[in-house]
Amino acid sequence: MSFFMNNAANQSVNMQNMAMAEQELEMVSDLFNRIVSSCHQKCIPKTYIEGDLNKGEAVCIDRCVAKFFEVNKSVGTKLQQMSGAGLPM
Repeated sequence: MSFFMNNAANQSVNMQNMAMAEQELEMVSDLFNRIVSSCHQKCIPKTYIEGDLNKGEAVCIDRCVAKFFEVNKSVGTKLQQMSGAGLPM
């Protein structure tokens, strides 16, 4: 018996996986764009003086990104807890 006998079921699973992968890529891209926009607005002045980031700007961006991920992780954990407890979100 072959694993490929039920080709329609395999194709359905592959389409599901593709849809989930596309959704995940969209979510990651959105997160990246929000981080870039937010941290750029907070840490980089409107008028550029130098071509590269100075030390203060680089530190600000590092902290901003770290805070963004920490908050994202905390919110995700809280949503999972609420979902697991059956609480409305």
